[in-house]
Amino acid sequence: MAITSQASDDGQELTILIQGRFDFGAHQEFRDAYERISTSPKRYVIDLKGATYLDSSALGMLLLLRDHAGGESAAISLINCSPDVRKILTISNFEQLFRIS
Repeated sequence: MAITSQASDDGQELTILIQGRFDFGAHQEFRDAYERISTSPKRYVIDLKGATYLDSSALGMLLLLRDHAGGESAAISLINCSPDVRKILTISNFEQLFRIS
């Protein structure tokens, strides 16, 4: 599992790239990706292009990010979802909470 984060030049957007299995083993690495940055982004982009697996703990981590980012007013996009990952997000009704593309 490799999770990297990159803030935009203006610090308004944080992109978090997930590679491999997105499960409980990634919990601390995922939290560090958004908590240990020096900026306060207004938008978050979670790039799931390299995610090969996503489980219920990953869904919980996304909800923790949502709370951290402002709850209902949070601007979080989940992008580059594989068909399998998208199916899990759809079944979990995450389309109600996040922008998914």
